[in-house]
Amino acid sequence: MKNFSYFCGDFNIIMKILLKITVMLALVSCTGKSVKQNRIMVTIEPQRYFTEEIAGFRFETESLVPSGVSPETYDPAPQQMLSVSRSRAFFYIGSLGFETAWIDKLKANNKNVAFFRNDINISTVNAENEESHSEHHISHGAGDPHVWASPKNVLIMADNICRALKEIDPENEETYSDNTVKFKETVNEIDKEIRELLKDSRQKSFIIFHPSLTYFARDYGLTQYAIELEGKEPSAEHLKHIIDIANRDNISTIFIQQEFDVRNAELVAAETQCRIVKINPLSYNWKAEMINIAKALSE
Repeated sequence: MKNFSYFCGDFNIIMKILLKITVMLALVSCTGKSVKQNRIMVTIEPQRYFTEEIAGFRFETESLVPSGVSPETYDPAPQQMLSVSRSRAFFYIGSLGFETAWIDKLKANNKNVAFFRNDINISTVNAENEESHSEHHISHGAGDPHVWASPKNVLIMADNICRALKEIDPENEETYSDNTVKFKETVNEIDKEIRELLKDSRQKSFIIFHPSLTYFARDYGLTQYAIELEGKEPSAEHLKHIIDIANRDNISTIFIQQEFDVRNAELVAAETQCRIVKINPLSYNWKAEMINIAKALSE
């Protein structure tokens, strides 16, 4: 009887554990289904901001690349990969380093997830200036992928996001159209504010470590000089060339980002009259970041 009592006790414990596991699996299953219906994955934080403005409260939006990490070299963790599989759709820029390395694998492993490029109909340009040619170019295939650093491009991205949302949720297409109109009004206001800030600026050129403001420079008649050379650490010769340009053109601003080493930027600043300004083109607060860049160049 004693052994039987122990057996019953063990049996009850086992049944309780099995019951808990069953409940947990049921919850995970339900949660997974709910998340899949309501989640959109995007590559970077600015996309999350654009998508949330247009989608409103219809979807939960999550960025695959964490804040403070370069999307050029990001290597996703298993948890991020799982997040994609549990999403309704994945919105990607199109040619970021992370995307070119992983997008085909993500598509192959997530047949039930809809994938949409956000850079469709954007005319891409290379991150180089007329004087430096390939010397200042960073290899990005067909063009510089940092297309969101331009209000002009963001207007196009907004239309792409709107079309994607309508495709996956046609019942609410009127809401997406209305939200897109409102969002584009905000983007146009940002563009006007930037132009107002820069109209009397004497700074027509700037130095940046990683050339992420190519489209910003194009839109506002500026010249970008990159310290980084084809995605690699610059040579001594290249650094001297940048220093010579800074002194010749009276450049006063060097932009740096938290994702990259700042030592070479500090070296250039020490040899010139430039000040270092930290920016974050990958910030969720895209509006504030665009204005901060313009303000730095207007001072």
